[in-house]
Amino acid sequence: MYKQILIATDGSEVAQKGVNHGLSLAKRVGAKVTIVTVTEPFPIYAGAAPGAGWVPGPLETVEHEARQKEAAAKTLADAKAAADRLGVDAETIHVPEAHPAEAIIATANGRHCNLIVMASHGRRGIRRLLLGSQTSEVLANSSVPVLVVR
Repeated sequence: MYKQILIATDGSEVAQKGVNHGLSLAKRVGAKVTIVTVTEPFPIYAGAAPGAGWVPGPLETVEHEARQKEAAAKTLADAKAAADRLGVDAETIHVPEAHPAEAIIATANGRHCNLIVMASHGRRGIRRLLLGSQTSEVLANSSVPVLVVR
């Protein structure tokens, strides 16, 4: 049924539940796995008034990118180690400087995945409105089926 599964992770404890579930499913059905993590661009504050706001300098941008790359490498190494322990064939991908939901969907389509597995923090009400939900955005916009783990 599932031949290629995309597992999305941000390295959090909640996301690890999605990784574990996705890897277990892949092992059971003999699917290959792509594990993806996405790091967002440097946040830039644009004030309401013309000319107001803050733009990072080159040093801040380079430091931010280095920290993001290091965190992504650790996240993917941990997920790959979990796949190896289960004997699941897994590749890892870091998509830098991207909006997570869009990058997850694009990666799933580009890798011809027939399932996306990701965790949800389960936020509700105003917290969800303020914090957003990458999982909800993937669910709303993906043509690939999505399995949400909570």
